[in-house]
Amino acid sequence: MNDPSPMGSVDKALLVLTELSGAGPQGRSLAELAAALGVAKSTLHRTLAALRHRHFVSQEPAGGRYRLGHAALALSANFLDHEHLPALLHPLLASVRDEFQELCQLGVLDGTDIVYLDKAEPPRAIRVWSEVGRRLPAITTALGRAILACQEVDRSTLSKFAPAAQFTDEEVSRSWQGIVSARLEGYACEDGDSEPGIGCVAVAVLRARRPTAAISVTMPAERLRPQLPGIGRRLREIVETGLPESLAVPRAL
Repeated sequence: MNDPSPMGSVDKALLVLTELSGAGPQGRSLAELAAALGVAKSTLHRTLAALRHRHFVSQEPAGGRYRLGHAALALSANFLDHEHLPALLHPLLASVRDEFQELCQLGVLDGTDIVYLDKAEPPRAIRVWSEVGRRLPAITTALGRAILACQEVDRSTLSKFAPAAQFTDEEVSRSWQGIVSARLEGYACEDGDSEPGIGCVAVAVLRARRPTAAISVTMPAERLRPQLPGIGRRLREIVETGLPESLAVPRAL
């Protein structure tokens, strides 16, 4: 049995927001909300009026259906902003680090580059340059390939991320194959593409079905190659089970 809320009016408002979040764009009518929450329409109308005042709820003209307002949506967006992701996901990075005893990193796509936002380092040293704030071309990294695999990128549009002056046809082809593989397997990998002798596996992190970041595990390539499929699948499992409910990992095709 649920304990009674210490403040009924606040609890009622939170229940309204929860109900509307599940309703999606079609929203709910006053009668539907009242029936779902088991409260009188007159009481619920006052709660909705207060939420509308602060833009947590919006309503169609002429007494129409209610939906989540822009203030409620902004809460989630601000919470999951790039500036907040390191604090939100660092415990997950530590779990990945502890599972593999290898370097774990968090990155986001910024233009055509991956920017490293956070990391969890293993007890043993690894011969890789790892620094928060570092930028690398997205197509050369497992982090970048994992994110690009979740976007509407094809072989022809990949040139946006791989200008001919910087990358050979062979490098672009290898990157494209990495993106295709990420879509099929649900994780991306690299083998010395961004740093010789270093291998990496990454899984994208989705918000509202769109990639917002990626998490990777990095190790010497000779240690990764024999275990690649198993490491990729296990990384997906750890990330999927450790993410907050508002985030997800992509499905393999």
